[in-house]
Amino acid sequence: MFVDRAQIFVSGGNGGNGCLSFRREKYVEKGGPDGGNGGRGGDVVLVTSTHLTTLYDLTYRPHFKAENGVNGQGANKTGRSGENLIIQIPCGTLVYHGEHLLKDMKMPGDQLTVSRGGKGGRGNASFKSSVNTAPRIAEKGEAGETLTLNLELKLLADVGVMGMPNAGKSTLLSRLTAARPKIADYPFTTLTPNLGVARYKDRTFVVADIPGLVEGAHAGKGLGDEFLRHIERTRVLVHLVDVGTVDSKTAYQNYQILNKELSAYSSRLSKKTQIVAANKMDLTDSAKTLKAFQKYLKKVVVVPLSAVTGAGLDPLMAHIVRKLDRALPPEPTDSDETVRIVLEPDFVVRQEGDVFRVSGKKVERWIQITNFDQDEAIARLQKIFKKIGVEKELESHGAQPGSRVQIGNYEFTYRPDDIVRS
Repeated sequence: MFVDRAQIFVSGGNGGNGCLSFRREKYVEKGGPDGGNGGRGGDVVLVTSTHLTTLYDLTYRPHFKAENGVNGQGANKTGRSGENLIIQIPCGTLVYHGEHLLKDMKMPGDQLTVSRGGKGGRGNASFKSSVNTAPRIAEKGEAGETLTLNLELKLLADVGVMGMPNAGKSTLLSRLTAARPKIADYPFTTLTPNLGVARYKDRTFVVADIPGLVEGAHAGKGLGDEFLRHIERTRVLVHLVDVGTVDSKTAYQNYQILNKELSAYSSRLSKKTQIVAANKMDLTDSAKTLKAFQKYLKKVVVVPLSAVTGAGLDPLMAHIVRKLDRALPPEPTDSDETVRIVLEPDFVVRQEGDVFRVSGKKVERWIQITNFDQDEAIARLQKIFKKIGVEKELESHGAQPGSRVQIGNYEFTYRPDDIVRS
């Protein structure tokens, strides 16, 4: 099944906890702190693969979490870091976080770290100093980053075959490449794009047939707006015009309709290199229809062919190769891969009813890595909060001894120079 949009939920691994341990060995006169640090959590990394052409696999398994880091141990043993989680995606995938484009992943092997693992907590050996020779404190590991990502696939093809339904796009693709799309002798439109690799003399190029293009496609009629964006990746368009089937519109009218749809969808599409090919030349009166069609395109070379019999395919392939040699590569997609420096306060205090909420990445990180079962860790946290001005800011907002204070998922009773967890 062809799926070109998917939403996934990624989480980096949690860091391992630091160890609280003291060395005790027989016949060793002096011991000391020997608690090791926890290992770092694994990252979640997106990697493009040429073996994938759809996002289907991500739709039934949208949740991804990297491996957690291992806790530190005694004897100064550092915990093992968690393994990175590699998620393979097809080339041509755009990765969005909210409305921001993180990266346009076009080339095989492109990588993007989307969720970083948490740092491992420090063991008590890391807190040893000349002042505190026997620290009874160890940090917890940080939680890994959690993100919701939207993925959008735009097919990467050198040549895009476009045309009205039943113009013969799928038949032409099967003739030019080894692809075997569904083909029938009744008017219908293919529901998914098909890709194939064409070979002409010493050249190879990727061809895609673009389905769902009808009048009003740019505004959502039919399936056109679902697949018009795939044309943006192509370097050359083969505009396949049916000159063998009689319907309510002439071949030139159908030709104009699709070109108007391209312009309405994007000005870039209307400027793409086009090769006009007249298909179904094996049918009765096709030569007459072709002559009438060419009257309107005096300055445009029209390549006559029959995708069914194979007549005219060699001149078409030669024409495609010439156009590819002259065509410019697709314009790069704008992305947000620039370094952004965002200045944020260490914390913000807001009063919500009778609760004072303290928020900010810095204070929430300190809460996260503090082990509230250790008196020394609590005293350290109190000292840090006082130093960065949390107490003073709470008092300026009207906090009194006994007030409820919430930081992250923890709630405390406010007492100056003391922290009491509720």
